Amino acid sequence: MEYRRLGASGLKVPALSFGAGTFGGAGPLFGAWGNTDATEARRLVEICLEAGVNLFDTADVYSNGASEEVLGTALKGLRDGVLISTKMSLPMGDGPNDGGSSRSKLIKGVEDALRRLGTDRIDIFQLHAFDAGTPVEEVLSTLDTLVRTGKLRYVGVSNFSGWQIMKALAAADRHGWPRYVAHQVYYSLVGRDYEWDLMPLGRDEGVGALVWSPLGWGRLTGKIRRGQPLPEGSRLHDTASFGPPVEDEHLFRSSTRWKRWLARRARPFRRWRSTGCCNARPFRRSSSARATRSSSGRTSARSAGR
Repeated sequence: MEYRRLGASGLKVPALSFGAGTFGGAGPLFGAWGNTDATEARRLVEICLEAGVNLFDTADVYSNGASEEVLGTALKGLRDGVLISTKMSLPMGDGPNDGGSSRSKLIKGVEDALRRLGTDRIDIFQLHAFDAGTPVEEVLSTLDTLVRTGKLRYVGVSNFSGWQIMKALAAADRHGWPRYVAHQVYYSLVGRDYEWDLMPLGRDEGVGALVWSPLGWGRLTGKIRRGQPLPEGSRLHDTASFGPPVEDEHLFRSSTRWKRWLARRARPFRRWRSTGCCNARPFRRSSSARATRSSSGRTSARSAGR
């Protein structure tokens, strides 16, 4: 397994990581993804570790906390050899403070996640969505406290826009709070918005990409065929309404046009240097540009995942 530094941090993560969204199996979305129990999860963890995959990603909303509970049980006795990534900020209930990134929500949410995971620390903690109603200073100062107490090791975000990340990074730099080193983002051959703004931002500011759904919400699995309905019982069939929009989806209607389109889109991937845990690949710099960058003392994003 190849290991890469996560963004501008000193943490090394594997080139591939394991997403625990199938653990637990509760609710209309995650119930359709899978219902892996602790016994099966343990076997999956062992397979991953045999291959050098030691980063496991989950979130509090995955099956309403059940994913974290199953993952925590599966990792018993293995904690020191693995990295745990989890996320929060999406609503966990109907109460006025059950969602968002307020100080109250983050402190309670982290305590609940630690309990469900059966651990005393979270290696990579990410905000699952931007909370426009909470000042970034409140969010970052709370994360700083949680990092200082040892409950969080590194912090990041998920599904943020460029201006949202930069606003937070500017505030972190002003006050000396921890900077985001990871961005868990949708990126695939049929969903490449990440390239236009967020990829160069990550490269410049040292925010590594943790890629989710690199197979385009199942559209790149090879199971979808021209003129045929979505396979009955498949995750995509049952959860398509939850999925992100897919550019150029009309190309799926013609296998010939699809193959030509895919070949054109795949070419840049071979030219870029891989920097991440799954498929995020920033543009390759020339040797002189890299030397200039190095002499300036700035660290570029070096990893991606999931």
